[in-house]
Amino acid sequence: MGRVFAGKDGVIVMNEAAGRRARGGGGSVRRAERTAVSFDVAKFITRNIPNFEILNEEALQIIEYNAETVLEEIGVNFIDNPAALDRWRAAGADVKGERVHIPRGLARQLCATAPSMFTQHARNSDRNVDIGGRNLVLAPVYGPPFVRDREGGRRYATMQDFEKFVKLGYMSKWVHHSGGTVCEPTDIPVNKRHLDMLRAHMVLSDKPYMGSVTEPERAADSVEMSKLLFGADFVDQNVVMTSLININSPLTFDSTMMGALEVYAKAGQAAIISPFIVGGAMAPVTVAGTLTQVLAEVLAGVAYSQLVRAGAPVIFGAFVTSIDMNSGAPTFGTPEAAHITYGAGQLARRLNLPYRSGGSFCGSKLPDAQAAYETANSLNMALLSGVNFMLHACGWLEGGLVSSFEKFVMDADQLGTLHHLAQGVMMDDNGQAMDALREVGPGGHFLGCEHTQKNFKSAFWRSELFDYKPFETWYEEGARDTETLAANRVAKMIGDYQAPVLDEAVRDAIDDYVARKKASMPDAFV
Repeated sequence: MGRVFAGKDGVIVMNEAAGRRARGGGGSVRRAERTAVSFDVAKFITRNIPNFEILNEEALQIIEYNAETVLEEIGVNFIDNPAALDRWRAAGADVKGERVHIPRGLARQLCATAPSMFTQHARNSDRNVDIGGRNLVLAPVYGPPFVRDREGGRRYATMQDFEKFVKLGYMSKWVHHSGGTVCEPTDIPVNKRHLDMLRAHMVLSDKPYMGSVTEPERAADSVEMSKLLFGADFVDQNVVMTSLININSPLTFDSTMMGALEVYAKAGQAAIISPFIVGGAMAPVTVAGTLTQVLAEVLAGVAYSQLVRAGAPVIFGAFVTSIDMNSGAPTFGTPEAAHITYGAGQLARRLNLPYRSGGSFCGSKLPDAQAAYETANSLNMALLSGVNFMLHACGWLEGGLVSSFEKFVMDADQLGTLHHLAQGVMMDDNGQAMDALREVGPGGHFLGCEHTQKNFKSAFWRSELFDYKPFETWYEEGARDTETLAANRVAKMIGDYQAPVLDEAVRDAIDDYVARKKASMPDAFV
């Protein structure tokens, strides 16, 4: 492991990140450790504030009853997956064609074997994250085919862009997780890009990462590559991946996503079971109706994971937004989305499952005021709703079509506010500050008192990006706006980047696996 010491605000400071398995390496590894760039790394958030609960007990019971009614009377589709239908039939469900009708109480009974909390291991154990309970883990944007930066504008993403985002995530103080498809590298064939993306997360960062879900075989590649990184025995006994399994709302489970879920569940790896809902298009327009559908879909998905392997780690997911009824475009940071996110958190906790929702959501085309307002609403909503795993925590733009480099660092900076809000109000002797009040008394000031001198470095959270200078200084330095400051920060972070230490034999084994797999199949771009 790397050298670790206590930093300010309880943040861990480390000057390198070594692999979990130190299989040799010798002097070259030690030299790399001595010369690596130092930067602060924050531990995942543990909330000391209450969750906001918007639904009373009667409302929760109504939604739970209605969700069970949906499962029993309407049913859910498991398409192109005979094995799934067989599993449900054996469990006691009524299967008619590809429609599965789940008797009242069966799905909830099956969900009971899923763990309420689990640890996802990183190759540097100082970066492990505990998902569940009072914890909040922050991960970057996921899935956009386009990228944007100040210099090049909007364009299709490449593998070089992907690697740049992974480096930024690794260097970002408040980001706990490397994520998954931080952008879609369109210059690599569809059937091969998952190999390059996984390699980037494994080699360019030492934070936890996500596996591929776009085909069951790609999920299997993710497991095999993880065994090369961590060791097969370690992967068999521990969670080293969290992966995103989206439900085709309404009420449809396709064979691609379910096939990936089967691979991960069998391997004991975690999966986010997440409806993908745009209210008014893929779910009812009302909050209660949408929550009913969300709960029904999650119950069916989590229950199925437990049919594959009882005890498989899963996360209750809820990606929910509303729709602009004029244009049909999704909208973000809205009150209705907040109501649903708060309510889904309550439902997840009643199932005793970790909860995924929230993110730096916005519909803006640029990292501008609209993006900031919508993102701030979305981030604070997620903190208060009790989210345990927040995908899309930084970098999201244009309704999820674009990963923005400038917005990535803007969001990543603001994630520090979530850390500090979650601390709550300190009520120890230092927090009460009676010594300061006695020392200063009426008519004085607190700038020079002993309590202020003791606390001024850590008393107030301060952005590392925003400009707090007087107007004259700001103007003389070029009157730079926030996007300009963010572009400068991206350049500095990439310039300072150094890859975390990884045993050469492990890296070579990963590279060999990627090369062999890519050579074994023709390119496919669909």
